[in-house]
Amino acid sequence: MIIEEINILRQHGWQFIPDPRTAVVPAPFRGRPEIQDKVSLEVQQELYDLCPVAAIGMNPLSIDLGKCYFCGECAMAHPEAIQFTNDHRLATNERKRLIVAAGDTHGIELDPNKIRKEITAMFGRSLKLRQISAAGENSHEAELNACGNVNFDMGRYGIEFVASPRHADGIVITGPISQNMAEATEICYHAVPDPKIVVLVGSDAISGGIFAGSGALNRSFLDKVSIDLYVPGNPPHPLTFINGILALSRSRQ
Repeated sequence: MIIEEINILRQHGWQFIPDPRTAVVPAPFRGRPEIQDKVSLEVQQELYDLCPVAAIGMNPLSIDLGKCYFCGECAMAHPEAIQFTNDHRLATNERKRLIVAAGDTHGIELDPNKIRKEITAMFGRSLKLRQISAAGENSHEAELNACGNVNFDMGRYGIEFVASPRHADGIVITGPISQNMAEATEICYHAVPDPKIVVLVGSDAISGGIFAGSGALNRSFLDKVSIDLYVPGNPPHPLTFINGILALSRSRQ
C-alpha cells in the first residue's frame, strides 16, 4: 500500500492545487488530441470503424470531443496518426469547436463574442449552480463533487453547487437525459431565476454518447435553450470544468 501511494505521489505530485488556472495535469491523463495531417484512407477507415461512439470523422480525419469517450483506443491502434496531449482545457461555448481535425494544434477556447454580457456582469464574482444528473452514471457527478474539495477548491472563486434551483444562477447537466428525467430537467431549469446559464458536462450530456439515438432518451429540452458551455470528457477532469466556468464567467474582466 505504501509503495502504491508513493507511485501515485511520484506520478501526480502533491494533490493540493495552489492555482487551478495554471495547473498542469501529468500523463497518463488524456486531454486534447492531435491528429497528423497525412493519414491514409485505409487507416482513416480503420479508425472510423474502431470508435464505439462514432466520434471519428473522415476526410479530413477528425475527432468530435462532444462524442469522444477518451478511451484512447484510436491512439493505441494508430499512434502514428493520433496522440492525446495532457491539455485539459477542453471547454468551449461553441459546439463546433469540439471537433478537432487533422493538423489542429491550437488549444480549445471559448468565443468571447458569444458570451452573454449578463453572465460576466452578474456572475463574475459569485456563481451558484444546480447540478442535474439526467440519467448519469455517477462518474461525472463524482468529478463535479471533487471540484469543491480541498484539492481543487473552486469555492475560492465564488463558484459553488447548491441544493435548490431557486438559489442557483444556472444548471449543470450530466447524463444523456432519459425519458424519465426530461420533464424534471425542464422543471428545474424554469425554477432558476433569470438570467441563467446552462452547462453540459460530459460526452453523454453533450451528444448522448454511447446512448445516442436510443428510444430511452428525450433530449428535446436542449432544442429549447441556449447552451452556454460544453465541458467534454468521460468524465471531465475537475480542472476542465473549473477553467471552463472561469473562462465563461470572467472572460471580460
